[in-house]
Amino acid sequence: RDLHSFPTRRSSDLPALTTYCRRMAQNLEARLNSYWPIALSVFRVTFGLLFLCHGLSSLIGWPANTVAPVGQWPDYYAGWIETITGALITLGLFTRPAAFLAAGEMAFAYFTVHLPHGFFPINNHGEDAVMYCFAFLLLIFAGGGVYALDARRGGRRRTLRRA
Repeated sequence: RDLHSFPTRRSSDLPALTTYCRRMAQNLEARLNSYWPIALSVFRVTFGLLFLCHGLSSLIGWPANTVAPVGQWPDYYAGWIETITGALITLGLFTRPAAFLAAGEMAFAYFTVHLPHGFFPINNHGEDAVMYCFAFLLLIFAGGGVYALDARRGGRRRTLRRA
C-alpha cells in the first residue's frame, strides 16, 4: 500500500475527537478523585514511616547506624522530634500539629545545615529536607484523611457540626 491510501483526518472529525478527549479527561478526573482518600493515607503513612525511621536512626541506630550522641545539638533532639512526629503522622493522630512541627524542623534543618553550603538544594544536599518540609506542609492543610485516627476521634465531625 502506498502512503496516500491511508485514511486522513478531515476537519469535520475534529469536533467529535475534541468532545471524546474532553469526556475521557473528565472521566479520568472523576475516577482519580475517587481515590483521593486512599492516596492521601498512603502518602501520610509513607512519609510518616520514612520520618520515623530517620528519627530512630538518630536515637538507637536502627535501621541505619547513625546514632547521635546523647544531648548533641541539634541531632539528638531532632531525632526525638522525628521519632515522635513520624509515629503520630503514620498513625494519623494529631496529624496537623505533628506535621506543623515536622515541617518546621525540616525548614530549620535546611536553613541551618544545608543553606550555608549553597542556595540550591541539589548543590547543598538539602533535597530531603525540602521534600519533607513540603510533604508535611501538604499534610498541615490536607489533614490525615479519612483513614487516620484523627477521623475516628471525631475532630473532623465536630468541625462539620459547627458549620
